[in-house]
Amino acid sequence: MKKLKVLGLSLCAVLLIAASVLGTLAYLTAQDTVTNTFTVGQVDITLDETKVTPDGVPVEGVPRVKENNYHLIPGMTYVKDPTMTVVKGSEKSYVRMLVTINRYEELTAIFGTPFLPQYFVSGWDKDVWVSTEKINVEANTATYEFRYYETVDASDGDITLDALFDTITLPGDVTGAQLKTISDLEINVVGHAIQKAGFDDENAAWTAFDAQIG
Repeated sequence: MKKLKVLGLSLCAVLLIAASVLGTLAYLTAQDTVTNTFTVGQVDITLDETKVTPDGVPVEGVPRVKENNYHLIPGMTYVKDPTMTVVKGSEKSYVRMLVTINRYEELTAIFGTPFLPQYFVSGWDKDVWVSTEKINVEANTATYEFRYYETVDASDGDITLDALFDTITLPGDVTGAQLKTISDLEINVVGHAIQKAGFDDENAAWTAFDAQIG
């Protein structure tokens, strides 16, 4: 009886060990991980022009500026070269410039109807900065839209685009009386850029842009 009891205990021990081993081998597992890193895109631009004297003569050796003041005289040509740079790291973008000019009615009387900036600028390439012929007139101030002919990808470095135009000229046949009507003439140029991704075309992009800025 004693031997049987010992044998019985030994068999129990073997069964427990077997159950433990089999339990360990019952699950075959593996693990792997995918990590997704998200970075934030950007669109950034600068807009400037050559520093000039009131007579429109470039000032040498100084940085480009955001603003110039001009002294208007009939027959004079003044350097004005609004130039946009799309900053390195910007997403592929649509780009445009808006030119806003006050004294629209007075300029129309001098140059003709409808008044267009092309009447008094030089250096504008219609195939590079494409006029949409979109003119918004409000409170005697007109805004004209010019779109860059292609999207701009500045992911690898700054891209400086061609100037919208190079000079402005006041015709020599402008009379003193007409000149007085535009004595406070202002020409403002604003640059815009918006990402290409997510839009079917540039019209959709600029519609969204205008809606966003109100």
